[in-house]
Amino acid sequence: MAGNSSRKGAIRQSKKGPSAGTGGKNKKRLTGKGPTPKAEDRPYHAAAKRKKAGEKKATRSPSTRSTSPRATTMTRSAPSRAPRGDRPRGEIVAGRNAVLEALREAVPATELLVARSIDVDDRVAESLKLALHLGLPIREAHRAEVEGISPNSQGIILAIKPYQYSSFEEIMSRAKNPALVVALDGVTDPRNLGAIVRSAAAFGAAGVLMTERRAAAMTASAWKASAGAAARMPIAQVTNLARTIDAAKKMGLFVVGLDGESEETIASMKIAAEPIMIVVGSEGKGLARLTREKCDLVISIPISASTESLNASVATSIALFHIDQARRKG
Repeated sequence: MAGNSSRKGAIRQSKKGPSAGTGGKNKKRLTGKGPTPKAEDRPYHAAAKRKKAGEKKATRSPSTRSTSPRATTMTRSAPSRAPRGDRPRGEIVAGRNAVLEALREAVPATELLVARSIDVDDRVAESLKLALHLGLPIREAHRAEVEGISPNSQGIILAIKPYQYSSFEEIMSRAKNPALVVALDGVTDPRNLGAIVRSAAAFGAAGVLMTERRAAAMTASAWKASAGAAARMPIAQVTNLARTIDAAKKMGLFVVGLDGESEETIASMKIAAEPIMIVVGSEGKGLARLTREKCDLVISIPISASTESLNASVATSIALFHIDQARRKG
């Protein structure tokens, strides 16, 4: 059938002739600029710019590159954060006054980080001198690195060594007879913690223990507040204070809680000669309900009606002093 292209072998013939000017291999092909250049060969293309920059970098002579750290800082854009590998691990103390105070108190540290070209005043000079005296490594770094660790560092940072906690069992193993132990129930202020450690050392306590969670840790602030007592006073962290109190009772300790609301005063406590665990509550809430129930005796310290309460460290110091005086009298 004429015009039927569906039969086998049929080929539809185009009625149009060869297209002129298409670049085909005929007499009327285009005479243009040739094939389209690659992207990297086009001057204004991003690929061409990357290629040019790479060639320029490859042909740069190593001898013309400055090896001066200061020149590097000037020509290279400063990183906003310090390289992860160079960041001190654990706690840091930043700022000229804070670092100097920590070094004066011999807070255990791992290194002193100082910014290059730092304006050396009396505080920085003394900090460097103390670090050398303590045998502490001193590392210079770009100011951008130091500020990346702490924006308010004033160009100097002290990396603090993590505190090595003891255990309740170790504290009891070194306790003299009659034992005296201080337990903290939710004390969150590190300065209070340090002051309590200082008082515990002054009045012959075997150690201080506290919970791992919701409590202050032995930070640089706590160490400074202890005035060095933390170096010789065992401090333990426990996971559950109630269970630790039960264990203390089994070891023969008499558990005494401090609470400003108690009707029993410290003057009525007649057990100073016995092994004692003093339990101190938090600054605001005092003893937790379960902790209070676990205590054998809950006492208060009489104060003037015009004063609302004593903070945890002051109350602990008074209680420890009372026990120490009673034991001295026999």
